[in-house]
Amino acid sequence: MKYVVLIYGNPESRRAWEGMSDEQQAAGLAYYQQLNDDLDASGERIVSERLAFPEMTKRVSVSGGAPLTTDGPFAEAKEFLAGFYLLDCADFDRAVEIAARIPEASFGVVEVRPVMGLHGTDL
Repeated sequence: MKYVVLIYGNPESRRAWEGMSDEQQAAGLAYYQQLNDDLDASGERIVSERLAFPEMTKRVSVSGGAPLTTDGPFAEAKEFLAGFYLLDCADFDRAVEIAARIPEASFGVVEVRPVMGLHGTDL
């Protein structure tokens, strides 16, 4: 079963990262590399990516057939999507176990969601 793990940042997590020394940031990135290596070794990681901060974001909507864009950041949102993992796990419990290893879970929200295909309505 495939699961997407959505990693949300927030002002607290961003301040924590920015307040770290270069060595602490390097250790944090090394932790993620080890997590990726572990999940690659188990065959559970399909892909994972870190996302740019909201200041580099554009929201796209369509009105009258024409695309409209709005630049970030978006004041109404305190949380922002910071990254994701796409996993192939045996079950939901295993996906939750992996999500709990993500450091951002200590600062806010890491969401686990089953991935549904475009065909059919069953998980």
